[in-house]
Amino acid sequence: MSLKGKVALITGGSRGIGRAITLRLASEGADVIINYFRKRDTAEATAEAARNKGVTAHIIKANLAEAEKIDRMFAEITEKFGRLDILVNNAASGVARSAMELDTDGWDWTLDINARAPLLCAQRAVPLMKNGGAIINISSLGSRLVMPSYTAVGISKAALEALTRYLAIELAPRGIRVNAVSAAAVETEALKLYIADPHLPRPLVTHTPAGRMVQPEDVANAVAFLCSDAADMIRGQIIIVDGGLSLTSLGYSAPDSSEGGKSAVP
Repeated sequence: MSLKGKVALITGGSRGIGRAITLRLASEGADVIINYFRKRDTAEATAEAARNKGVTAHIIKANLAEAEKIDRMFAEITEKFGRLDILVNNAASGVARSAMELDTDGWDWTLDINARAPLLCAQRAVPLMKNGGAIINISSLGSRLVMPSYTAVGISKAALEALTRYLAIELAPRGIRVNAVSAAAVETEALKLYIADPHLPRPLVTHTPAGRMVQPEDVANAVAFLCSDAADMIRGQIIIVDGGLSLTSLGYSAPDSSEGGKSAVP
């Protein structure tokens, strides 16, 4: 599943899921462009880890809520690389509020980052994908499951999944594959913002039939596959990485026969 010679942009690629994706693509030989917003030292550390895998790594600071910053980012990519083969729309943000508590600022911020920015990035990436390419959008189960305090983010991810399908059909004649990876709660620092809600059912984030929480590397592995030629005929699909959680009722874990019927996760 070599990506040697490919150039990949990973938005929000310096930490959490984004870092795992960056390093996974780098391990397959792709040169990586790491978009970040706040912490330059974190982005530099991720870039250095990627370089240690023998690839080129470049960081670009850009607030994806602002269209002009996206324009500047792609102008820099054009100047330094002249092309792009892979775009991973991973950057995400949002406010943790119920629908009745959600204000217009929170709504606009969340939708701009999680739904509008991926569209703008795709529009600017496609002209650089002269020989085809792959666009992978990172979604979450909140696009289809209702969770407390997740209103804006869940809606934005549902929009992102719809965008994935539309782009997949429109860009197929150009040889560009578009898919999404939808994950259950992933064990990252960002998760703490949402699991702090005392009304959130614990099984939703702690129990899966697979017996553990989803790790950033699980998501990264799915992204790497979708970026490879092996996924050539997968178009407009939402690949779910959740250890079977979405197939159950609020994270029911199958009994562990070796433990006399105990839950797979304590």
